[in-house]
Amino acid sequence: MFITQVLNGLQLGSIYALVALGYTMVYGIILLLNFAHGDIIMVGAYVSWLVMAQLGLPPVLAIALSVAACTLVGVLIDKVAYAPLRNAPRLSILITAIGVSYFLENGAQLVFGADAKVVPAYTDLTTVQIAGLTLSFPSVLTVLVTIAATVALTLVVQKTKLGKAMRAVSEDMGAARLMGINVNSTISFTFAVGSALAGIGAVLYAMAYTQANPTMGMMLGTKAFVAAVLGGIGSIPGAVVGGLLVGFAEVFVTAIGLSVWKDAVVFLLLIIVLVVRPTGIFGRTMSEKV
Repeated sequence: MFITQVLNGLQLGSIYALVALGYTMVYGIILLLNFAHGDIIMVGAYVSWLVMAQLGLPPVLAIALSVAACTLVGVLIDKVAYAPLRNAPRLSILITAIGVSYFLENGAQLVFGADAKVVPAYTDLTTVQIAGLTLSFPSVLTVLVTIAATVALTLVVQKTKLGKAMRAVSEDMGAARLMGINVNSTISFTFAVGSALAGIGAVLYAMAYTQANPTMGMMLGTKAFVAAVLGGIGSIPGAVVGGLLVGFAEVFVTAIGLSVWKDAVVFLLLIIVLVVRPTGIFGRTMSEKV
């Protein structure tokens, strides 16, 4: 039972980590809390439902189209809603992000209805044998995919030309522009990568919980934001650690019979961390030049 709960915590925490990575990347570049990020997961889940349940196409195509749709939606949101407000006050951008979130939720409800849609299974494989233990295949797959995505993202940020551009824009957008870096393209690339991670998270979430509904991204996105803040928003390892902390907190509170308190415990954990260490576990203090 304990191993099962640990695996459940890893599975849920890994999904939060994937979403939190999108939050932390965008915030690290342009200091934007993209509250519409959770709703991009909802888009990915509905695409999977459409492809498999309505069109009868294979799961591999559903996965590819879900990730592609999330990536496209993320870039479009940046181009249409955020790019015109690059030099606007942060409060204006924050309100816009909340507006985009409500637009996606109500748009999905208008198109698909308010009832939850059942997402067909991506695979018939439900369990795997590892070291003599029978483990849930979706749980194991979620953990492995999250590890691979985190490693790949770290390599992109640290080793590629675009990754160097992202770090330069994060440090000083004006200086990066003077050095010939296309700031708008770099920001769009950041949104694309973060939204692709959300698309992967959507597939893994639908694999675990087999449903899609218009508001599914609201609480999921909020808890992923909590995870990003816990780990230190702007930090890739911090997003992963924060996601796992939130996942384990939820699972073990539910395991001891206090499932009605699981959301409260997550936000209580956030309050404690903000009081003890406001920058998060891996966060660093930012000094502003005058």
